[in-house]
Amino acid sequence: MAHATQEFGDWPLERLMTEVVGSGPKSADDMSREQAREAFQRILAGEPDETTLGAFWLANRWKRNNPEELAAYTDVMREESVVTAEPECDPVDCGANYDGKHSSAVLGVGAGVVAAAAGTPIIVHSGDRVPTQKATAYKHVLDELGVRTELEPGESADMVDETGFGFYYQPAFNPGVHDLYDRRDQMGVRTFVNTIETIANPANADVHLGSFYHLAFAKKLTDTITESERLEYSRAIFFQGMEGYDDIRPGYTKVAEWDRDADDGANSFEDYEVETANYGMAMEAEDLEVDDVTADSASITEAVLAGDREGHFADAIALNGAFRMHARQDVNSLEDGLERAREVIADGSAEAVLEDLRAF
Repeated sequence: MAHATQEFGDWPLERLMTEVVGSGPKSADDMSREQAREAFQRILAGEPDETTLGAFWLANRWKRNNPEELAAYTDVMREESVVTAEPECDPVDCGANYDGKHSSAVLGVGAGVVAAAAGTPIIVHSGDRVPTQKATAYKHVLDELGVRTELEPGESADMVDETGFGFYYQPAFNPGVHDLYDRRDQMGVRTFVNTIETIANPANADVHLGSFYHLAFAKKLTDTITESERLEYSRAIFFQGMEGYDDIRPGYTKVAEWDRDADDGANSFEDYEVETANYGMAMEAEDLEVDDVTADSASITEAVLAGDREGHFADAIALNGAFRMHARQDVNSLEDGLERAREVIADGSAEAVLEDLRAF
C-alpha cells in the first residue's frame, strides 16, 4: 500500500480538477496514464481531503473514464493494494459487482460449485455490503451457507485447490481499496473504484468472467485489460447479467467475449446473444426474484445442489455453471456444459463440493 509520506509528482487532485477533469462532462479532458496513476496513488495514500476526493470522483463519473485511465487506476491498485495468492490450479476469476443484488437471487455460488464439481475451478471475490447498494454479494450467500469467508489470501488459494471453489475477501486481499469504504459510502454514487475492484484478480487467474450494464462498457473493460500493464488475463467474458451481476438473465442476454492474441495474432472481440428459450427454459426475470436475497439465495442454492429442487432456479444455476465451463473452454458448447452441470447435480458431486467448502 502507499504511505502518506511518499513523494508524488506534480499533479495533486486539486490541479487535476482545475486543469484537466473538472470542467464538466462536455469540456473535461482525459488524463494521461501518468496523471491517472498519480491520482490513485495519492488516493490510496489518504492524501486528498474529503471534499477534493469527492469532487474528483464525481468529475470522473461525469466525464467517464477511458480505458487508459481505468488501466492506470487498476495497475496502481494491483501494485500498491492487492495481495495475490495463486492456487495450483488455474481458476476462472468471477468478479461480479461488489455492491451486490437487491431483488433477484444470487446464482453465482451455486453455479460456481456446479462448475467446480464438473472440473472447472472457480474463484469469486467480494467485500461486505459495499457502497452504493450495499446489497447481497458472494460473501453473504456463502456466510448463510455456513462457508467461512473471512480468509487470508493464502487460505483462499488453498480453498480452491482443496475444493475447486475459492472465495477471496476484499479487506484481506485489497486492503487499500477497503480503507476507502467510508469515503465511498459518503459519495452516494458509484465511482471508478466500483469498476476496477471487480478486476483485481487476486488469484492471478488467466480467465475472467464479469458483468456489465451496457455493451459499450464491456468493450471499455476489455480495452482496459489490454491497456493494463498488471493484468495478464488471456481471456475475458462479460455479459449483461441480472442487476449487473454475473448471472445470465432469463430471456435474452448480451455477451461480449475477448481473447488476447487470437489466431491472427491480434486481440479478438465478439458479441453475441444467449437466449434461455433455446435451452428449453421458459422463464422470465420475475421468476428469479426473491423476498430475502441473502437467505433465499442460500436456501435455493442448497436445495438445487442437493438435487431437491427443480424448475427455474435449477435451470438458471445449471446454465450459469455451464457458462463458467465455457469461459475456461472446458466444454465444446453451452449445450455440453449444461448436460455436464445436470450430471454433477444428479450424481451428488455438486453437493459434495458444498460440504467440502463447509468443512474447510
